[in-house]
Amino acid sequence: MRQNQTLTEVLGRAQALDLPGWYLVAGCVYQTVWNVVTGQPPEAGILDYDLAYFDGSDLSWDAEDAVIQSGHDVFSGLPAPVQIRNQARVHLWYEQKFGLPCPPHQSTEAAIDTYEATTACLGVRQEPGGRLRVYAPHGLSDVFNLVVRPNPVLAPREVYEAKTGRWRRQWPSLTVLPWPASGGQRRGGTSQQQGDEKHDGGDPEAAQHADLVAEEADGRRPGEEGHVAD
Repeated sequence: MRQNQTLTEVLGRAQALDLPGWYLVAGCVYQTVWNVVTGQPPEAGILDYDLAYFDGSDLSWDAEDAVIQSGHDVFSGLPAPVQIRNQARVHLWYEQKFGLPCPPHQSTEAAIDTYEATTACLGVRQEPGGRLRVYAPHGLSDVFNLVVRPNPVLAPREVYEAKTGRWRRQWPSLTVLPWPASGGQRRGGTSQQQGDEKHDGGDPEAAQHADLVAEEADGRRPGEEGHVAD
């Protein structure tokens, strides 16, 4: 992860922003790993950096927009945009955007659990002292082995297929498994400690690679924005 200088910079600035329950999530994290594994530049193909947080105390758009505007100042000057979204509000816009109802999330981790691919269910944040906390409910083996599995718990098939189509063009060595006709995925995981990084859930063998670890579905509506990380 530290090979991606933009990601490292975002983590440091996000720590200073100190949003509740924040993680840098999804694409910018696992795509950094894909780049390192496949020999591409660490920032190749990364469209933006998704910063998720959870604040259920005020579900208004104005409150979220105030955080977004603050982020514009904090993250100015970076080579790629940082998308900030309150995961406590996702259920308010998800059905309008995707045509499927979304139960209210209870935490940022619960939101991460619903991302369209198990590889995408990944978050990292920097804690005091520089320690990285990694949330990976499905482990890290598939991330390093370039395997993409569907996670059909919320996101529709169309989202998975659109995103994996772009991913294959940028990272042609990926193995992308098809969306199932039906079925679900388990959630949750256990905590484990590895070196200076803490991992929630996942594969202990893959955790040794975590020093490397540390989109597309973006929609806007008048007066409100909704973004789903990839």
